[in-house]
Amino acid sequence: MGVYLSGMFGSACIGVYVLAIDKLVLTPRQMPKHKAGQMGEWLEAEVVQTNVGGSILLGSLLCANSNGIVAPHYIKEEEMRAIKAVSDINIVVMESKRTAYGNLVLANDKGALASPELTRRELEAVSNALDVEVVQGTIAGLPYVGSLATATNKGVLTHPKISQDELELLQSVLKVPVDVGTVNGGIPYIATGLVANSHGAVAGFATTGREMAVIGQTFGVL
Repeated sequence: MGVYLSGMFGSACIGVYVLAIDKLVLTPRQMPKHKAGQMGEWLEAEVVQTNVGGSILLGSLLCANSNGIVAPHYIKEEEMRAIKAVSDINIVVMESKRTAYGNLVLANDKGALASPELTRRELEAVSNALDVEVVQGTIAGLPYVGSLATATNKGVLTHPKISQDELELLQSVLKVPVDVGTVNGGIPYIATGLVANSHGAVAGFATTGREMAVIGQTFGVL
């Protein structure tokens, strides 16, 4: 357990490319195998290397918890088969023009906060996929809740400008403590530079020691 630093394709925005839940870490096929393996060791999870509709932006396009994965309509059959080869996790393909569900939904195994922009049909599909209650809300007045925070079954780290009402809603929905912070030297879009599960956390290489300490305390992985 711990907080580690890494990058992807020369970028510190690793959360855009990688998705982690307690049992799985999904990385792009183009990520070097040794680096993907290291990510799996850090997060104590099985690694699957695949893409989403050919895209390397797994963290932005997918949202997930231990029960399921929500994917955009253009994910390919072979990409889903790669995940199914190592896990029986439920994969729900959304019938919507919307694609970046990783940016629009923040979830753990206890609940999910979704963008106010999602339709009732989308909310029902997300709830069925993740097998949790889904509540709509904002963070710091913004609808892209999945990009503004990172959630695990131990805690949530969120944008520092979250309001008290938003914080209380987030805490009640995800049922874990909520803290505020930044990544990569002051970036408030937490999920762009952080990948975490119950076992560990990997932050972008530009993340400072103070930011790492907050990450470790929030997720209980010090």
